[in-house]
Amino acid sequence: MREITLEERIKAELASYNGTMGIYVNDFQGNKVEINIDKEFETASTVKTYILGTLFDEVEKGNKNLSDKLIYTQENEIEGSGILRSLDYGVELTVKNVATLMIIVSDNIGTNMMIDYLGIDTINAFMQSYGFTHTKLHNKINFDIYDKLGTTTPRDYGKIFEMICKEELISPEASRQMLEIFKKQHYNSMLTKSFPQYFLDSEDTGEDELIYVASKSGSMDACRNDGGIVSTPYGKYVIVLFNKNFTDPIYYPEHQATVFGSKVSRLIFDQYLALKGRIK
Repeated sequence: MREITLEERIKAELASYNGTMGIYVNDFQGNKVEINIDKEFETASTVKTYILGTLFDEVEKGNKNLSDKLIYTQENEIEGSGILRSLDYGVELTVKNVATLMIIVSDNIGTNMMIDYLGIDTINAFMQSYGFTHTKLHNKINFDIYDKLGTTTPRDYGKIFEMICKEELISPEASRQMLEIFKKQHYNSMLTKSFPQYFLDSEDTGEDELIYVASKSGSMDACRNDGGIVSTPYGKYVIVLFNKNFTDPIYYPEHQATVFGSKVSRLIFDQYLALKGRIK
């Protein structure tokens, strides 16, 4: 009897999915899953990962400082995720705090403040210089004016987390600082939706936290994306799940892209644990 491969199991899981999923997984042991990894997807909020990378690159070069102060003004007010829109104009925060809000609660106002601080050209130059050649930030976030925020591929998004995981993005210290920010990310609706919660919750169980995820997701009408690093007792792996071409634009926890993405994530997770640090 022949073995059913991991890719075949994933494709069987997606047989009734009406969208297109891009899947990239790297276990750092020479094994990868690569499905639609060079197709272009709308970034939605995953572009904020590249913006954070640009910030730390500019800090490393001496052009910017994490202690610089930014002020929330009406100019950057925008609908969508985050907490700054609930605060008064004139609130002053350090660049690091704005960048942290941009990642951990996907703050759209904080993102626009960071784009103004860094500049779109600088952000796009960072992407090109680090080899994310199919990734581009097109505009600031403004849903009344623009229907496109950014473009990327599962391969590019996987690569930036691979570099962070190996402490090769900008510098070891910058990579470690960015990892700590991604570990605090609040929206893991796809990657961890089907994980056993016991492994993720050291506060309630009283046990050491066995699993952590350092990630950044993103959703717009045209896409549902997630990706990052999953750390286990056997090691770490990078996983990217991007979705497009589905028919339902509404946002809710049981959206088909989220449900099927979480099933794929659990397949990968179980395989990695069963093989003690490998996916094949």
